[in-house]
Amino acid sequence: MIKYKRILLKLSGESLMGEQQYGIDVNRLNTYATQIKAIADMGIQISIVIGGGNIFRGLSGASKGYDRVKGDQMGMLATVINSLGLSSAFTAIGQKSRVLTAIRMEPIGEIYSKWKAIEAMENGEIAILSCGTGNPFFTTDTGSSLRGIEIEADVMLKGTRVDGIYTADPEKDPTATKFDKISYDEVLNRGLKVMDLTATVMCKENNLPIVVFDMDTEGNLEKVMRGENIGTYVHA
Repeated sequence: MIKYKRILLKLSGESLMGEQQYGIDVNRLNTYATQIKAIADMGIQISIVIGGGNIFRGLSGASKGYDRVKGDQMGMLATVINSLGLSSAFTAIGQKSRVLTAIRMEPIGEIYSKWKAIEAMENGEIAILSCGTGNPFFTTDTGSSLRGIEIEADVMLKGTRVDGIYTADPEKDPTATKFDKISYDEVLNRGLKVMDLTATVMCKENNLPIVVFDMDTEGNLEKVMRGENIGTYVHA
Protein backbone atom coordinates (compact mmCIF):
# COMPACT_ATOMS: atom_id res chain seq x y z
CA MET A 1 0.00 0.00 0.00
CA ILE A 2 1.27 3.45 -0.96
CA LYS A 3 -0.27 6.29 1.02
CA TYR A 4 0.64 9.22 -1.24
CA LYS A 5 0.64 9.51 -5.02
CA ARG A 6 2.28 12.93 -5.39
CA ILE A 7 4.60 14.57 -2.86
CA LEU A 8 6.56 17.76 -2.29
CA LEU A 9 9.78 16.90 -0.45
CA LYS A 10 11.54 19.75 1.36
CA LEU A 11 15.22 19.20 2.13
CA SER A 12 17.30 21.66 4.14
CA GLY A 13 20.53 22.94 2.70
CA GLU A 14 22.24 22.28 6.04
CA SER A 15 21.43 18.57 5.77
CA LEU A 16 23.51 18.37 2.59
CA MET A 17 26.62 19.34 4.58
CA GLY A 18 26.67 15.93 6.22
CA GLU A 19 29.75 15.83 8.44
CA GLN A 20 31.21 18.94 6.82
CA GLN A 21 30.99 22.53 8.05
CA TYR A 22 30.13 23.98 4.65
CA GLY A 23 29.07 23.00 1.15
CA ILE A 24 27.89 19.62 -0.12
CA ASP A 25 28.86 16.24 1.32
CA VAL A 26 28.85 13.93 -1.71
CA ASN A 27 28.08 10.85 0.40
CA ARG A 28 25.02 12.53 1.95
CA LEU A 29 23.88 13.75 -1.47
CA ASN A 30 24.18 10.27 -2.98
CA THR A 31 22.37 8.68 -0.02
CA TYR A 32 19.46 11.10 -0.46
CA ALA A 33 19.36 10.48 -4.22
CA THR A 34 19.24 6.70 -3.73
CA GLN A 35 16.41 6.93 -1.18
CA ILE A 36 14.40 9.27 -3.40
CA LYS A 37 14.90 7.08 -6.48
CA ALA A 38 13.61 4.10 -4.46
CA ILE A 39 10.23 5.80 -3.96
CA ALA A 40 10.19 7.07 -7.55
CA ASP A 41 10.51 3.41 -8.60
CA MET A 42 7.32 2.77 -6.58
CA GLY A 43 5.46 5.07 -8.99
CA ILE A 44 5.29 8.10 -6.69
CA GLN A 45 5.38 11.52 -8.37
CA ILE A 46 8.02 13.69 -6.70
CA SER A 47 8.88 17.38 -6.56
CA ILE A 48 11.75 18.60 -4.39
CA VAL A 49 12.62 21.98 -2.88
CA ILE A 50 16.09 22.35 -1.34
CA GLY A 51 17.26 25.16 0.89
CA GLY A 52 20.61 26.90 0.47
CA GLY A 53 21.80 27.30 4.06
CA ASN A 54 24.86 25.12 3.51
CA ILE A 55 26.18 27.82 1.16
CA PHE A 56 24.50 31.13 2.02
CA ARG A 57 21.56 32.34 4.11
CA GLY A 58 20.03 35.68 3.16
CA LEU A 59 18.84 36.46 6.69
CA SER A 60 22.21 35.82 8.32
CA GLY A 61 23.86 37.77 5.50
CA ALA A 62 21.63 40.75 6.28
CA SER A 63 22.76 40.61 9.92
CA LYS A 64 26.34 41.00 8.70
CA GLY A 65 25.61 44.06 6.61
CA TYR A 66 24.44 42.66 3.28
CA ASP A 67 21.44 44.34 1.69
CA ARG A 68 18.52 42.03 2.56
CA VAL A 69 17.18 41.81 -0.99
CA LYS A 70 20.60 41.02 -2.46
CA GLY A 71 21.29 38.60 0.40
CA ASP A 72 18.08 36.72 -0.31
CA GLN A 73 18.95 36.62 -4.00
CA MET A 74 22.33 35.12 -3.09
CA GLY A 75 20.45 32.51 -1.05
CA MET A 76 18.27 31.72 -4.07
CA LEU A 77 21.39 31.07 -6.15
CA ALA A 78 22.65 28.76 -3.39
CA THR A 79 19.49 26.67 -3.81
CA VAL A 80 20.26 26.37 -7.52
CA ILE A 81 23.75 25.00 -6.77
CA ASN A 82 22.21 22.39 -4.46
CA SER A 83 19.52 21.55 -7.02
CA LEU A 84 22.12 20.99 -9.74
CA GLY A 85 24.11 18.79 -7.36
CA LEU A 86 21.06 16.65 -6.63
CA SER A 87 20.14 16.47 -10.32
CA SER A 88 23.68 15.27 -11.09
CA ALA A 89 23.41 12.60 -8.37
CA PHE A 90 20.14 11.39 -9.92
CA THR A 91 21.72 11.20 -13.39
CA ALA A 92 24.54 9.06 -11.99
CA ILE A 93 22.04 6.42 -10.77
CA GLY A 94 19.79 6.48 -13.83
CA GLN A 95 16.97 8.64 -12.47
CA LYS A 96 15.63 11.37 -14.74
CA SER A 97 15.09 14.80 -13.20
CA ARG A 98 14.40 18.36 -14.28
CA VAL A 99 15.61 21.55 -12.61
CA LEU A 100 13.06 24.38 -12.69
CA THR A 101 13.99 27.84 -11.44
CA ALA A 102 11.70 30.58 -10.14
CA ILE A 103 14.03 33.13 -11.76
CA ARG A 104 14.85 32.87 -15.45
CA MET A 105 18.37 31.45 -15.90
CA GLU A 106 18.43 29.18 -18.92
CA PRO A 107 20.35 27.01 -19.75
CA ILE A 108 20.99 26.22 -16.05
CA GLY A 109 17.33 25.36 -15.56
CA GLU A 110 13.94 25.97 -17.14
CA ILE A 111 11.72 28.72 -15.78
CA TYR A 112 9.23 27.20 -13.31
CA SER A 113 5.56 26.77 -14.01
CA LYS A 114 3.03 24.50 -12.38
CA TRP A 115 2.35 22.82 -15.69
CA LYS A 116 6.01 22.05 -16.42
CA ALA A 117 6.47 20.56 -12.95
CA ILE A 118 3.38 18.35 -13.28
CA GLU A 119 4.35 17.30 -16.82
CA ALA A 120 7.81 16.29 -15.59
CA MET A 121 6.37 14.24 -12.71
CA GLU A 122 3.82 12.53 -14.94
CA ASN A 123 6.68 11.58 -17.29
CA GLY A 124 8.56 9.90 -14.45
CA GLU A 125 11.01 12.73 -13.90
CA ILE A 126 11.71 14.25 -10.49
CA ALA A 127 10.99 17.98 -10.57
CA ILE A 128 13.61 19.93 -8.60
CA LEU A 129 12.19 23.39 -7.85
CA SER A 130 14.82 25.98 -7.01
CA CYS A 131 15.06 29.69 -6.07
CA GLY A 132 12.28 29.43 -3.47
CA THR A 133 9.41 31.70 -4.50
CA GLY A 134 11.78 33.90 -6.51
CA ASN A 135 11.09 36.79 -4.14
CA PRO A 136 13.08 38.25 -1.23
CA PHE A 137 11.71 38.04 2.34
CA PHE A 138 10.31 34.55 1.71
CA THR A 139 12.05 31.42 2.96
CA THR A 140 12.39 28.10 1.14
CA ASP A 141 9.85 26.76 3.68
CA THR A 142 7.32 29.18 2.21
CA GLY A 143 8.54 28.23 -1.26
CA SER A 144 7.84 24.59 -0.39
CA SER A 145 4.34 25.36 0.85
CA LEU A 146 3.57 27.42 -2.24
CA ARG A 147 4.90 24.82 -4.67
CA GLY A 148 3.22 21.95 -2.82
CA ILE A 149 -0.13 23.71 -3.10
CA GLU A 150 0.46 24.66 -6.75
CA ILE A 151 1.39 21.18 -7.94
CA GLU A 152 -1.55 19.69 -6.00
CA ALA A 153 0.65 17.46 -3.83
CA ASP A 154 -1.02 15.05 -1.44
CA VAL A 155 1.45 15.95 1.30
CA MET A 156 4.49 18.07 2.04
CA LEU A 157 7.36 16.07 3.55
CA LYS A 158 9.89 18.01 5.57
CA GLY A 159 13.07 15.97 5.87
CA THR A 160 15.12 17.07 8.88
CA ARG A 161 17.80 15.84 11.30
CA VAL A 162 15.24 15.08 14.02
CA ASP A 163 12.50 12.45 13.96
CA GLY A 164 9.51 14.78 14.26
CA ILE A 165 8.05 17.73 16.14
CA TYR A 166 8.73 18.04 19.87
CA THR A 167 7.38 20.23 22.68
CA ALA A 168 10.86 21.83 22.74
CA ASP A 169 14.18 21.42 20.95
CA PRO A 170 15.17 17.80 21.78
CA GLU A 171 18.84 18.64 21.18
CA LYS A 172 18.67 21.20 24.00
CA ASP A 173 15.89 19.95 26.30
CA PRO A 174 16.06 16.26 27.35
CA THR A 175 12.49 16.45 28.72
CA ALA A 176 11.03 17.36 25.31
CA THR A 177 8.33 14.95 24.12
CA LYS A 178 7.43 14.09 20.54
CA PHE A 179 4.05 14.56 18.85
CA ASP A 180 2.80 11.75 16.60
CA LYS A 181 0.10 14.07 15.28
CA ILE A 182 -0.56 17.77 15.80
CA SER A 183 -2.90 20.35 14.26
CA TYR A 184 -1.75 23.46 12.41
CA ASP A 185 -3.46 25.57 15.08
CA GLU A 186 -1.56 23.89 17.90
CA VAL A 187 1.74 24.39 16.05
CA LEU A 188 0.91 28.08 15.69
CA ASN A 189 -0.43 28.53 19.24
CA ARG A 190 2.57 26.82 20.82
CA GLY A 191 4.98 28.78 18.63
CA LEU A 192 6.70 25.55 17.54
CA LYS A 193 9.52 26.08 15.04
CA VAL A 194 8.34 23.58 12.46
CA MET A 195 8.55 26.05 9.60
CA ASP A 196 8.25 29.79 9.42
CA LEU A 197 4.85 31.28 10.22
CA THR A 198 3.94 32.15 6.63
CA ALA A 199 4.61 28.60 5.42
CA THR A 200 2.53 27.02 8.21
CA VAL A 201 -0.42 29.36 7.62
CA MET A 202 -0.34 28.67 3.88
CA CYS A 203 -0.50 24.92 4.50
CA LYS A 204 -3.36 25.43 6.96
CA GLU A 205 -5.40 27.64 4.64
CA ASN A 206 -4.97 25.24 1.72
CA ASN A 207 -5.25 22.03 3.78
CA LEU A 208 -1.84 20.68 2.73
CA PRO A 209 -0.79 18.16 5.39
CA ILE A 210 2.84 18.07 6.51
CA VAL A 211 4.97 15.15 7.68
CA VAL A 212 8.14 16.10 9.57
CA PHE A 213 10.56 13.18 9.73
CA ASP A 214 14.22 12.17 10.01
CA MET A 215 15.54 11.98 6.44
CA ASP A 216 19.03 11.00 7.57
CA THR A 217 17.89 7.53 8.67
CA GLU A 218 17.90 5.39 5.54
CA GLY A 219 14.56 3.76 4.83
CA ASN A 220 12.44 6.37 6.60
CA LEU A 221 11.30 8.02 3.38
CA GLU A 222 9.93 4.76 2.04
CA LYS A 223 8.26 4.03 5.38
CA VAL A 224 6.46 7.40 5.23
CA MET A 225 5.25 6.51 1.72
CA ARG A 226 3.82 3.25 3.04
CA GLY A 227 1.94 5.06 5.80
CA GLU A 228 4.04 3.85 8.71
CA ASN A 229 4.03 5.95 11.87
CA ILE A 230 7.27 7.82 11.15
CA GLY A 231 7.79 11.41 12.27
CA THR A 232 4.98 13.84 13.06
CA TYR A 233 1.83 14.39 10.98
CA VAL A 234 0.51 17.98 10.89
CA HIS A 235 -3.15 18.27 9.95
CA ALA A 236 -6.24 20.49 10.06
